Amino acid sequence: MTKEKRKMRVSSKFLATLVLVLVSSVANGDPLVPALIIFGDSIVDVGNNNNLNTLIKANFPPYGRDFVTHRPTGRFCNGKLATDFAAEYLGFTSYPPAYLSQDARGDALLTGANFASAASGLYGGTANLYRAITLTQQLNYYKEYQTKVVKMVGKAKANDIFSGAIHLLSAGSSDYIQNYYINPLLRTIYTPDQFSDILMRSYSTFIQNLYGVGARRIGVTTLPPTGCLPAAITLFGGGSNQCVARLNQDAKAFNNKLNSISLSVQDKLPGLKLVVFDIYQPLLDLVTKPSDNGFFESRRACCGTGTLETSLLCNARALGTCSNATSYVFWDGFHPSEAANEVIAGNLLAQGVGLIS
Repeated sequence: MTKEKRKMRVSSKFLATLVLVLVSSVANGDPLVPALIIFGDSIVDVGNNNNLNTLIKANFPPYGRDFVTHRPTGRFCNGKLATDFAAEYLGFTSYPPAYLSQDARGDALLTGANFASAASGLYGGTANLYRAITLTQQLNYYKEYQTKVVKMVGKAKANDIFSGAIHLLSAGSSDYIQNYYINPLLRTIYTPDQFSDILMRSYSTFIQNLYGVGARRIGVTTLPPTGCLPAAITLFGGGSNQCVARLNQDAKAFNNKLNSISLSVQDKLPGLKLVVFDIYQPLLDLVTKPSDNGFFESRRACCGTGTLETSLLCNARALGTCSNATSYVFWDGFHPSEAANEVIAGNLLAQGVGLIS
């Protein structure tokens, strides 16, 4: 490990520790922000797809086996998501409930809600392909949620909740992995660069619409190194056991545009705090240098053979599923394990101090 990298890691840990100290010192145990609102795809879905007419679900074993309840919730993980850890770090004693679940009612809504849907994306056609909830519909649900909160606490207090809440968006991976790369029509019409321009327009519109309904603190995650996901290597690696370079290159190009567009959007919207969270480098570090972070397996996921299984293919009968996922970077073919999510959440917290202050 170089001196610079070691210094960067220490710095991240210091910032994370600083925020944890702040959390513990807040009077009456109140969280650092009034609410946590989440939009996006399977990386942050906590069960909105459970009752949808879609095949993209995770509400069955072995999903959730290491969660607090030891039961599947709809999270695409063996345990907690990065956003669950983020909620804990911010001082919340519960996680934002899936908006379409029975848990999203009464006082539970006052500290946030989760609108994410697995297989959704910035491109509306991606969600439609899998009968998931489009970002447009997620925003409509958020407006519905706001109406409920206003009825409970009044407009003034509700507006304080909305403007003070942290709004997180995680989307884009499904647009590439579950649509563009397997859709001959899209690849014929658009180059990867042109397709990313379409996604950027959708992203810009979404942020502006979110701002329009009172959001002032927004965080958005970059694409991960999509070419390093176990299933992506299996599907697009041509028999190689290495990260797929062209997929990672597309992800980096997308992320560069995301940073640029985000700066432009923030300049146009007074009072907006918009932070781009880099997921790419932290996950790439876990994949390429697993032992540095206490992992031993980063090519194969824990579930099944670890090379492809996700959603319905990752089930209680999947042969080969590991008994202990803590040493695995990936839980299934596309999603990090709880242990990896904890490392990622620490990185996100360090990057997001500006959203809290």
